[in-house]
Amino acid sequence: MQAGGANWRVLGAHETDDKGVRKPVRVLGIDPGFRLTGYGIVDTDGQQSRWIASGVIDARRFDGTAERLAVIHQGVAEQIAEHRPTEMAVERVFVAKNADSALKLGQARAAAICASFGHDTAIAVHEYAAREVKQAIVGRGGAAKEQVAHMVCVLLGIDHDLQADAADALGIALCHAHMRSASRRIAEAMS
Repeated sequence: MQAGGANWRVLGAHETDDKGVRKPVRVLGIDPGFRLTGYGIVDTDGQQSRWIASGVIDARRFDGTAERLAVIHQGVAEQIAEHRPTEMAVERVFVAKNADSALKLGQARAAAICASFGHDTAIAVHEYAAREVKQAIVGRGGAAKEQVAHMVCVLLGIDHDLQADAADALGIALCHAHMRSASRRIAEAMS
């Protein structure tokens, strides 16, 4: 899905205009999954974030591991080529009770991260635990997925329901936008 509105030129993380005003940074959020991988793209200027696109890469039509990983890699690579993010935020794998599920999730995550390699400009990759994302978006690390999805829509002004994996990916992108803004303010205060 595409969002309407003004187009911002995507610049590097620390570029400013001639008046010293920070330009927006484009962040690709990834919610990795072996069957469904969510993606969400936002522009952020450190104070405000704007929805660009979101959706799901569906690998369920394939049974084999290699085919599913190829679909995930290709789908993420297509989003990178189309939207040209300068930063990527990926959900960190949690330790699951089922080792096979954790392995598959790790492989899906790796396929998505590897799609960020080899582009004209480097894409910085950042990782966040699910609890960090929930804390940044809802204010509570134990928040339900529905609360995260609701707050993502509120924060980005989205007036329709999002598929769960796409909402999670936008939440990851917003978490990174908030964290990078806080880190920048801390660095400025320390200098």
